[in-house]
Parts: sequence; C-alpha cells; structure tokens
Amino acid sequence: MTGKFLPLLLALAAALPAAAAAQDSPDALIDASRQVDSGLALANRQIAANDLLGALGTLERVQFAHPEAVPPRLAYLSLLCRLDDREGAEVELGLLAGQSIADPDWAGVVAACGPLTRPAAPRKGRR
Repeated sequence: MTGKFLPLLLALAAALPAAAAAQDSPDALIDASRQVDSGLALANRQIAANDLLGALGTLERVQFAHPEAVPPRLAYLSLLCRLDDREGAEVELGLLAGQSIADPDWAGVVAACGPLTRPAAPRKGRR
C-alpha cells in the first residue's frame, strides 16, 4: 500500500518550497528587492523553489534600485545562463567590465555558464 502513495508524497514534497515562495505578497517581494542583501536572499529562495523566472524578476528589481551592485548582476548573469539565454548573459557580462569580482563569485558564474572570459579588473590609478 505504501508504494501507491510514494509518488504522491514525493510530488507533495517537491511542491512545498514552491508553495512557500508563492506565499510572499507582491508588496513583500518589492520590499525585499529594495535592498541588495534581502533581494539576493529572496532570489536564492525563489531559485531553491525552482521559481527561476520569479528570481529573474527579483534580481531585475534589485539591479534597478542598485545598478552599481555587482553581486546581483552576477546572480542575474548566472541565472540567464541557467535559462539558456546566452545572448542576455553576454550583455550582462559586458556591463561588468571594470568591476572587481571576487574569485568565488566568478567561480559561481562559470559553474552556471561554462567557460567565459572574465571582465578586466578595474585599473589602478597612477600617482
């Protein structure tokens, strides 16, 4: 008898993270997207719940509010690669030129996108 219910239990368990993410109201989603840290945390929860398009929207709102912030742009770039939007990822990559990117952050991008040419680091000023 347990074998009959196992597929149903597995389907319910898979749906739980998505249901939890869906409970966020639109206002809560917008509020979380106003700050870099809370926006990234929300996007990571959405990704964990397999709501990749929701995470994309969250990261877009974070970038709109904080265009200078590198971590949300890197997360957005990685997500575009996961969604097989290589052209969009290349555009985002171009926007990172001259930005300082930590090695672990770049490793995350490469894990999602495959081999990419790393943007040039910022130039040090002459004295």
